[in-house]
Amino acid sequence: MSFARSALLACTALAILPATALAAEAEDQQRDAESRIVVTGARATSASATKTDTPAIEVPQPVTVIPAKLFEAQGAVSISDTLNYVAGVQSNPYGPDSRVDGGFVRGINALQFRDGMRDIFSFYASIRADPYNFSQVEVLRGPSSTLFGAGSIGGLINLVSKTPEFTTGGEVAITYGSFDRKEVLIDVTGPVSETLALRLATRLRDSGTQTDFVPDDRVMIAPSLTWQPSMDTSLTLMGLYQKDNNGSTSQFLPLVGTILPNPNGQLPADLFIGKPGWDRYDGRLAQVGAVFDQRLADSVTFSTRARYIDSDLDYFTHYPNSYGNPANPYLDADQRLIQNYASGSIARMEVFSTDSNLAFTFNTGANVEHTLLAGMDYSWNRVRKTDGYALEVIDIYDIDYDALSDFNGTIPMPGDPGFAFGGGTDTAQKQLGFYLQNQIRFFDRVSLVLGLRHDDASATSFGAQSYSSDAMSYKAGLIAEVFEGVSPFVSYTESFEPIAGTASNGQPFVPKRGEQWEAGVKIHPTDATILTLTAYRIRETNRPISDDSTPDPFDQIQAGELVSKGFEASATAQLPGDVSLIANYSYNEAEVTGTDRQLDNVPKTNASVWATKPFQLSEGVSLLVGGGVRHSGRSRSFGAAFPLGLVTPSYTLVDALAEVSWDQFSFRLNATNLLGKDYYSACLARGDCFQGAERNVMGTLSYNF
Repeated sequence: MSFARSALLACTALAILPATALAAEAEDQQRDAESRIVVTGARATSASATKTDTPAIEVPQPVTVIPAKLFEAQGAVSISDTLNYVAGVQSNPYGPDSRVDGGFVRGINALQFRDGMRDIFSFYASIRADPYNFSQVEVLRGPSSTLFGAGSIGGLINLVSKTPEFTTGGEVAITYGSFDRKEVLIDVTGPVSETLALRLATRLRDSGTQTDFVPDDRVMIAPSLTWQPSMDTSLTLMGLYQKDNNGSTSQFLPLVGTILPNPNGQLPADLFIGKPGWDRYDGRLAQVGAVFDQRLADSVTFSTRARYIDSDLDYFTHYPNSYGNPANPYLDADQRLIQNYASGSIARMEVFSTDSNLAFTFNTGANVEHTLLAGMDYSWNRVRKTDGYALEVIDIYDIDYDALSDFNGTIPMPGDPGFAFGGGTDTAQKQLGFYLQNQIRFFDRVSLVLGLRHDDASATSFGAQSYSSDAMSYKAGLIAEVFEGVSPFVSYTESFEPIAGTASNGQPFVPKRGEQWEAGVKIHPTDATILTLTAYRIRETNRPISDDSTPDPFDQIQAGELVSKGFEASATAQLPGDVSLIANYSYNEAEVTGTDRQLDNVPKTNASVWATKPFQLSEGVSLLVGGGVRHSGRSRSFGAAFPLGLVTPSYTLVDALAEVSWDQFSFRLNATNLLGKDYYSACLARGDCFQGAERNVMGTLSYNF
């Protein structure tokens, strides 16, 4: 289906929703529905797009806010899961990965931020964030370097921490579910004096996973304190301690035996190919942060925040060697014996980040309002790893776990059976940025956003300079309510991303640069209803590609260009009958210029619908029922063994919700992949497949106060 035709069909289908809601929605009914289940609408605010609290209808680009109440209703157990019903996002692109979170935004890996500051650096150097620690998750689509510095051209994911409130409240809950999942959840907040408030969010979990011998155990404790001596001054201190005893649900199973036939049959979805008791993804994470806000005058506000992260991680795992010959990686004619890598890594990550700005509000005329933001941010991180690899042989259809080496409980070392090689890394990165932004509001109907930023970034590897670069980034956007409830917008944004390493000619890589043009319209007939239609084109330059002029297959030159273009339609609405609805559709073409090939594992189409409806059963007893459908189109992966592309089939999943509330109690039943669909999230031409999420059913009993 062509891009234009897909866009037209999505517009036609989704444009009906707000009009229907407007025709029959009563204001009091709307408020009642919002109190039961959160739907982000036209007045939802997010700091991701502008670093100021600006309503969605005044921001000239699409921003999605997923409140905790919503992603909990949808059965999210990870940050990746919170993105299941977001337009333009491919959540869990490699299945339910117990090591990392994230998703593709507009076809590109998105960077993760926490409270406006990046908190993930390097791969497999830290454990996953816990969704119970956040009040909302924000998704900003498109380049965002003007405010956030080095980042992906696709967009960013910002996690907003829970903070204390001066009203006493909270919950205590217990959960039991699939894979013997047992949890205790505690979230309490309230004042301890007129100027002090506390909050404590805690999760204690003992659980298995859909992969044999892989646990998902966690202790998470997140205390916070707010001191507010006046309405003009606020200081919030946030702490976090988290310890995970996990493993890797990703087993990197070979193509032959998963998506491709093997005479011995299909490998089971729960197959574990490692050493029980040795394989692990165990980590400890400690954080401390502070946010200080001071109103200096009626029109001047100062804000600063800082955070320090200390993380330790042991990542021991196995994966079959299916990469040398993806079409037949087996060593025997019966296609049972395969080489099995043992990989061990011990990592330490430290991150320090700070962001300070001044916001000025003033008028240059009776109907021209300005919000001027001037700021500086700084980040430093260091990642140290020690690695070891060994190679053994297994019968993948009848694994003798006892015969596998445990390497004396640590990483493979010289002299160990099958030792292949070892190594390590010690990298440090710094970035200093200065940014300036002016939001101009004309006649309370037109918003113009202008921004610029300068960054200096550098990195060292084992003390030697790896790269040093600087960049200017710009953005401009315009949105205008041309008719009541109809706001077209257009924007231009840029990104840059420094790259470690050198090209085949010995010259250091220069930063990747990206730019995006976007245009669309936001239709908002009521505050609880908004339809966003948008089209975009992203261009990235300086992308490293293979240097075919040299015999080394790993040599690269920076001659590549990536183009990602597409269309998105998203709607949230309160419909007649107290029905809350979220609907999304996206079409994306992402390819390296000149290849005429979609990027690996990036489907062109995604669609989702989520709806809930409350019922009053009796005096003081209510029922909330809901459900959703998620569809991901097929994707392709290209390689020497599959020059025409290896296809991962499309899949459609069904989720469901039922929640009964009485007095101060509630019981919620969540089911994701309710119908038990068997599918692969990704199968890559390099040789491996990733199992999709199996059915997960959880019951949660809560006491709310």
